[in-house]
Amino acid sequence: MPFFRCYKGKTEHERGRTEWGMAAIPEGPLHGGPAGAAELGAQLRAAVAEMARWMSEYGDFAPHPSQDVDMAALRQATEELRTRLRDNYPFFHPRYAGQMLKPPHPAAVLGYVTTMLVNPNNHALDGGPATAAMEKDVVAQLAAMFGFDQHLGHLTSSGTIANLEALFVARESHPGKSVAYSADAHYTHARMCHLLGVDGIAVPTTADGTMDPRALEELLRTGTIGTVVATAGTTGLGAIDPIHDIVALARNHGARIHVDAAYGGFFRLIADDRADGVAAAPFTAIAECDSVVIDPHKHGLQPYGCGTVLFRDPGVAKHFLHDSPYTYFTSDELHLGEISLECSRAGASAAALWLTLRLLPLTPDGLGAVLRACRRAALDWAGRIDGCEQLTLYQRPQLDILGYYPTRERLSEIDRASAHVLTRGMHLPPAQALFVATYTVDAAELAARGHRVRADLDRGRILRSVLMKPETEQHVPALHQQVLDLLADAGEGQPSSIDG
Repeated sequence: MPFFRCYKGKTEHERGRTEWGMAAIPEGPLHGGPAGAAELGAQLRAAVAEMARWMSEYGDFAPHPSQDVDMAALRQATEELRTRLRDNYPFFHPRYAGQMLKPPHPAAVLGYVTTMLVNPNNHALDGGPATAAMEKDVVAQLAAMFGFDQHLGHLTSSGTIANLEALFVARESHPGKSVAYSADAHYTHARMCHLLGVDGIAVPTTADGTMDPRALEELLRTGTIGTVVATAGTTGLGAIDPIHDIVALARNHGARIHVDAAYGGFFRLIADDRADGVAAAPFTAIAECDSVVIDPHKHGLQPYGCGTVLFRDPGVAKHFLHDSPYTYFTSDELHLGEISLECSRAGASAAALWLTLRLLPLTPDGLGAVLRACRRAALDWAGRIDGCEQLTLYQRPQLDILGYYPTRERLSEIDRASAHVLTRGMHLPPAQALFVATYTVDAAELAARGHRVRADLDRGRILRSVLMKPETEQHVPALHQQVLDLLADAGEGQPSSIDG
């Protein structure tokens, strides 16, 4: 097992006692962090030891001295690394309700680190036979969650790349046609259309930030649209386009339907119209769409570098298939690289997701329970905002993202008060710090939602909170009070009167 024993200045006996796994992982459980973290240290020790035993089956060999490192230097460098990593926001804590960030589940960490010791590449089957099988397994589970009877798909390094692949197939399937997406869709669609040389057209939204079906139908009548991109959870407000209506309109005009469910896709598990669930119709309609993107590195509890693209028709493989004189030679089975625009992809991502779904399956009572807690948190906080004078709800949350603002007469006052909550909150001592985000709106968007605000600015900031950690549900009362306290701290505690 020489891979674990290459340190300068140590005897062979000393090297054997300071194998990487035994030296770097502390004895005993780790405390704090998400559920399961207490066992992570012990499981990582076991993983390193077991993979070392597997490596030893192939015979020992002398490590090349060019990779030797001094133990003292290693300790110093890793200590510096840990210090530098403290220059981060506490994404793991319920008081972090800012951007779409949270740590992966300990099971995902364990799966990733264990597999990273082997470092398989899922581009070709001979680059990672085990993890390629795991990838096909988890992709099939995701396809089944969306109701695809058959599918073609794979993991990607991001939702952006996943959407690029879907739009690439859209271009090849409907050459010369344009792509339509909501004005509130993620900016990646406009960028990817530009990259692909396709015209991208933004469709106006209704008052809740979703695609306007009437505007879409008018656009479809021109006969220029080849693909409609519907969004299941915009990254700004968590709005869900009426996918069930979009499907009927697009089919009537011969257009494809692609669904960007990078953020909201896993809410399919609780799309049951219950009080603490989400609307069923849009998510059910995904089964009738041509492609869908979902990011396991968001609500799927995975580390970054794990997106997914799924196609309902396996026949789209013809747009990807290619050959290589040195890559696809170990099997007649379809290699994942043959249906992907990317080449090298971490097999560790597939293993991490596979292990996570073994423990938290794609069911309402499995991973769905995590999503439902996030949804309840958003509904709870929205209700508290409805019941107070100091804050106003921007619009009803459709997932777990909340938009709200300090109740003020002028947009400039809203902007200033929102900026104070953002800045002051993150500069409090760690044990009291609060992390929210802001969202920029204009007067027309406020008016469309019935808010009577004087537009003395073209655009201004409101507050935005992403409640994607299930632990946040228990912290909503404290989060709400902290926002009120921060407003009062700046003399912003009293709402101004609003006249006509």
